[in-house]
Amino acid sequence: MKGLVVKNTGSWYTVRTDDGMDIDSKVKGNFRLKGLRTTNPVAVGDRVEIEINPEGTAFITEIHDRKNYIIRRASNLSKLSHIIAANVDQALLIVTVNYPITTTIFIDRFLATAEAYRVPVKLVFNKIDRYNAEDMEYLSGLIHLYTSIGYPCTRLCARTEEGLDALRADLKDKVTLLSGHSGVGKSTIINKLVPSARLRTGDISEYHNKGMHTTTFSEMIALPGGGYLIDTPGIKGFGTIDMEGVEISHYFPEIFRASENCRFSNCTHRHEPGCAVLKAVENHLISESRYKSYLSILNDHDESKYREEF
Repeated sequence: MKGLVVKNTGSWYTVRTDDGMDIDSKVKGNFRLKGLRTTNPVAVGDRVEIEINPEGTAFITEIHDRKNYIIRRASNLSKLSHIIAANVDQALLIVTVNYPITTTIFIDRFLATAEAYRVPVKLVFNKIDRYNAEDMEYLSGLIHLYTSIGYPCTRLCARTEEGLDALRADLKDKVTLLSGHSGVGKSTIINKLVPSARLRTGDISEYHNKGMHTTTFSEMIALPGGGYLIDTPGIKGFGTIDMEGVEISHYFPEIFRASENCRFSNCTHRHEPGCAVLKAVENHLISESRYKSYLSILNDHDESKYREEF
């Protein structure tokens, strides 16, 4: 029997069959995906085959081919990956300039991974009602930077619903992954878009200026106007995985474009003579923050651990 994975609570998955039944399911035996060392071989958004047991639960026996997925390093020292969601039309990365702070390195790591796995991303800058003049100036700079690279950006205040109608139109009839740090307002956004969801919302730690987890599992939520949102737990850090050497620059569009003029085809853009990327950074044609993010991913493979502050 075929179905769609709509919830993942750890060892159990909820599979919605093609005739509309929700069945609690487990992975059968030592089922694993070939070539992927992952903590979760099955992810929300997967199309699967199941075998129903006499007691009414089921075993997942097969995963259909994925068109894409988003993946990250599972933990600080882990060599395992964690698949956040599969078969999505787009991802919305919810960003807050403050309350809590989202760093450009975190944004860029997410964007690079989305590029690697062919997932279009839009940046949603939330909580615009809370920012002072300095925050707003920084916000404008970020929007200018990412728009110029080619990433659509939008401003949002989920609390007052400013910008919500435009967001709702972007989501219609699409499967959209919602991601970002804890505390950036993902649950509030979903509650505004899908009032029946009634997700729990949390506070920001005033001491650490970080959000506290309110979502503990991944779930696919139907939108009233058509389409689905995939809600995921907040992410502290975004460790990249399965990115090697020269190919990392391919996932930074502006670095990749500049690299066509490098003297050496295997240029790492760190110290080589005739490097067009270094020249572009020097001439402010590539932002220093993006270049720093590129180096941080290169360093993931030079060191034994991933640094969680990203």
